Amino acid sequence: MDAEAIIYDYVSAEDLKKYEQLYLGQEKRGVIHESTYFDYALCLIRSKYSNDIRKGIAFLQDILQKTNDDQSRRDYLYYLAVGFTKLKEYEHALQYIKMVLNLQPDNRQAISMEQFIKKKLTREGLMGMAIIGGAVLTIGSLVGLGVALAKK
Repeated sequence: MDAEAIIYDYVSAEDLKKYEQLYLGQEKRGVIHESTYFDYALCLIRSKYSNDIRKGIAFLQDILQKTNDDQSRRDYLYYLAVGFTKLKEYEHALQYIKMVLNLQPDNRQAISMEQFIKKKLTREGLMGMAIIGGAVLTIGSLVGLGVALAKK
């Protein structure tokens, strides 16, 4: 799956509810398995709603601190990058994807995600500059018009 497909892949309501119930059941018993925590966090990351994505990010950051397994660490870092990309927080996303690439420099999925994030960062940065430039031009025109009218 390429980076764009992963970013625009959304969880079904049924899957989200299923994994939420698993998580809540284990939480109630006082023992949450790492795989359940990850599965629920991944569902939250794949949500359309930013609050869910933020909750998923918090879960992933929590389990990232607790794991010693490099494979799991890489997965958590990768999906943190996905979550931050979905929130359009590209600088954070880039930090996490670079951590994946530090662990596995040849990871094609991470390389693809890094390229996607950089493309989004550039595109949105240019769009932001265009909006600011347009606003400055509009303000300049209004000031010029005001000065011209004041001279009459």
